[in-house]
Amino acid sequence: MTTTADALSVGERASDLGYAAGWRLVRAVPEPAARWAFRAGADLAARRGGRGTRRLRANLGRVRPDLDADGLDALTVDGLRSYARYWREAFRLPAMDHGALARRPVVEGQEHLDEALAAGRGVVVALTHSGNWDMAGLWLVAHSGPFTTVVERLKPESLYERFVAYRESLGFEILPMTGGEAPVRGLVRSLRAGKVVCLVADRDLSAHGVPVTFFGGPASLPPGPASLAASTGAALLPVGLWFTEDPVTGEEGWHFRIHPPVAVPDRAAVPAATQRVADAFAVDIAAHPEDWHMLQRVWHDLP
Repeated sequence: MTTTADALSVGERASDLGYAAGWRLVRAVPEPAARWAFRAGADLAARRGGRGTRRLRANLGRVRPDLDADGLDALTVDGLRSYARYWREAFRLPAMDHGALARRPVVEGQEHLDEALAAGRGVVVALTHSGNWDMAGLWLVAHSGPFTTVVERLKPESLYERFVAYRESLGFEILPMTGGEAPVRGLVRSLRAGKVVCLVADRDLSAHGVPVTFFGGPASLPPGPASLAASTGAALLPVGLWFTEDPVTGEEGWHFRIHPPVAVPDRAAVPAATQRVADAFAVDIAAHPEDWHMLQRVWHDLP
């Protein structure tokens, strides 16, 4: 008889093997074939309309309330194709020329990062689940050296270790969210050393989120980025990410927008600063909604 624990372990093992196969096989497939396969997979997911697809559609509906049902369906397909592109790139990145790749993104607002680094008090970069955050990290490592980030501890442990090894191979310093030293201590150490900390901050994973108004609806964002800035004096920089593609050649690229610093003079300013981060996120998500890979719940008033 198969127990619930046995079934869970079988599912976890299948996930681990699937990702392992992806990292081995996708990088060996010619680029045109990989593009076709991942696009086809995204279109299949759209037709099946699973829970993640339905959640993405609901979230995009809040971002683009002007769309009718057909327009929202089309945007959801584009969003799934964008998410598939992220995974295609993630599987292929380890075998690519990182130095050459780091020179390709278009970076808007780089002066905000350079000025913050020159001040020597560290930088907190707040990101969304948009575009390819691994490519943003690759550019950042080439620009200013390794940075520190926190990752969720996945199951099984072997899958978590694969993701850690993957991101460490790109030059990231990884701290586990659970199962080790409290990550805030490592983040504070990096900031006090004048380094960069990157946190994906468009979804709250705790019960301690800061209430914000996001696209006109009630949501919560994590307090971590603003709290770290308040406690260390580091600069807080919201960053937007999106994909690009040349309409003539089809060449793929990446665009990063570094917003001006958000002031967080003390802990009392954390709620207002978090709202300003949400406002900055909304600017870029509204302009590039198809590249916001949010397949989880964000708004409290959406079912």
